[in-house]
Amino acid sequence: MVVKLKPGQDKRIMGGHLWVFSNEIAQAPKAKAGDVVQVVASNGRPVGTALYHPNSLIACRMLAFEAVEVDQAFFYKRLAAAIAYREKVRPGETSYRLCFGESDGLPGLVVDRYGSVLVLQVLSAGMEARLPMIQGALEELLKPQGIYLKNDHRARTLEGLPAETRTLCGSVPEYVQVSEGGLRFKTPLTEGQKTGFYFDQAENRAFLRPYFKDRAVLDLYCYTGAFAINAAKFGAKAVLAVDSSGPAIALAKENAELNGVEVAFEEDDAEDALRSFSEGKQPLKPDMILLDPPSLVPAKKHLPRALKQYAKLNTWALRALPKGGLLVSSTCTQHVTREIFVQMLKIAQAAAQKPTRLLALRGQGADHPILLAMPETEYLQFALLEVL
Repeated sequence: MVVKLKPGQDKRIMGGHLWVFSNEIAQAPKAKAGDVVQVVASNGRPVGTALYHPNSLIACRMLAFEAVEVDQAFFYKRLAAAIAYREKVRPGETSYRLCFGESDGLPGLVVDRYGSVLVLQVLSAGMEARLPMIQGALEELLKPQGIYLKNDHRARTLEGLPAETRTLCGSVPEYVQVSEGGLRFKTPLTEGQKTGFYFDQAENRAFLRPYFKDRAVLDLYCYTGAFAINAAKFGAKAVLAVDSSGPAIALAKENAELNGVEVAFEEDDAEDALRSFSEGKQPLKPDMILLDPPSLVPAKKHLPRALKQYAKLNTWALRALPKGGLLVSSTCTQHVTREIFVQMLKIAQAAAQKPTRLLALRGQGADHPILLAMPETEYLQFALLEVL
């Protein structure tokens, strides 16, 4: 089956982008969602192999820039390469993002590794149709204790796929223990947010360790406490961590005990708490604030409103900090590019009337690699600011 592109629409794809949009197609086959197709340019020149969806804006997800057989051996080879790459960038670790979709040549597939347990998110019909092959390749490569499907991401609805969470094979515990940089974290697999643990911030947590010493730290949207516990372990004189989720706070307290550190945890709306701190109504006077809110941009149309919200949160955080105070700010959406992120911080600085110095501008960890030709694979922005 062949998909023929309109004139000129092959340039972006040949440059390394992996999505063909429905309005770029001149001729499409009578194929069902998830079928393998061969993509050709308007002049008939072969472009490559893709997974096709007749009813999605992303009509083709490229698998290779040549004709390939999409069988279990194909998945074995791609996943073996993904594992080998993680062994280089996360040496000695057994918990990480094992497969990051397009960045690992497997568009629509996310795999997180928790030692002997794997958690999968399948985000495209093409990957869904080949789940047995993916399972077989992972079993052959890693012989996992169990594989869990966490197919509750909203992106599945765009592919006409139902939400579901279930054990795919083997035995999957409700919780696992993650080791990161010498610290341990009890992590929920079946009921937690996303796929359980935020691996994408691991390198940023390690980066911040020298900055925690002798600081009074306020960690907002703390989830299960990874940033807060790093702060307490590496010299903070006081740590208050806030999250609106009672189960997350309960688990964060367990993680603090697990690592032998003292952290004050509070179940509260992080936005309300931050506003209170910015107005000087709290006994703790933080000189370091960690601000890592959930994504506020489910779609690009929500970006203007979300940027106002991000700016408001960062303005309040800067107002709560004294001279010499540190603000750690993050966003986790592909729609907030680095340029947009920095501009938002400038707006917040002006509104807070707190001149700041940019000490670091970082992103997602190396186990979430970014394709140079595909900006959609870059989603995490991270800044360390100092109030002057």
